[in-house]
Amino acid sequence: MEKEPILVLENLTKKIKNTTIIENVNINVMKGDIYGLVGPNGAGKTTTLKLILNLLKPTSGNIRINNVSLGKDAEKMLRNVGAMIEIPKFYENLTGRRNLEVISELYGEEAKKRIDEVLTITEIKDSQYKKVKDYSLGMKQRLAIARAFIHDPDIIILDEPTNGLDPYVANSIRKLIIKLANDYKKTFIISTHQLSEVESMCNRVGIISRGRLIKEFDMDQIKSIKPEDMPFEDFFISLTAKEVAYE
Repeated sequence: MEKEPILVLENLTKKIKNTTIIENVNINVMKGDIYGLVGPNGAGKTTTLKLILNLLKPTSGNIRINNVSLGKDAEKMLRNVGAMIEIPKFYENLTGRRNLEVISELYGEEAKKRIDEVLTITEIKDSQYKKVKDYSLGMKQRLAIARAFIHDPDIIILDEPTNGLDPYVANSIRKLIIKLANDYKKTFIISTHQLSEVESMCNRVGIISRGRLIKEFDMDQIKSIKPEDMPFEDFFISLTAKEVAYE
């Protein structure tokens, strides 16, 4: 049975004054995907995610979640979405647990009941009573994912989730994302410029450059045509180098 799209972007365009930031982006994210939005810094990845989250308004185009246009029902529709955009911000003088209690108040009693569960899932329960200012960067990323997951959304959007982390912590974050996707049937949209992240996590990937989606790939297809003796990164770059602009 073919998967259904849970998130659809249709001809999405964002202009600021005379500058086009995003132009005619079309993306279908299927239920259960770990969809990687890949491109160089400044390509438009974060802007695209902000448009999905209604933090920015599109100049034109449409966004649909579960086949319903964002439009006037944005607040209602986005209750089904969790997100971590750019550098996560917290109440640094509060504990990790108290930060989750504060955010859960926005979502009601069911979210409050999930606090212990998400602390356990993200492996920060032992540090729940430490103040966030004493957390490592990796712990803050885990807390950010816990916060995005607290209201049990179907879609979780993560903007550069391993940026700045050492390889060991980054690997643990990737394993956490895969676990949430597989065990809890969540759909992820992840922006990244790290091809190792794409190879290890994503089942589908869209390449964005200068605000335009230039290619989409199914990762199984890529792996089936990649020469065995060629590193994934080299092969991936060979497929996209002509269209991707690095400045």
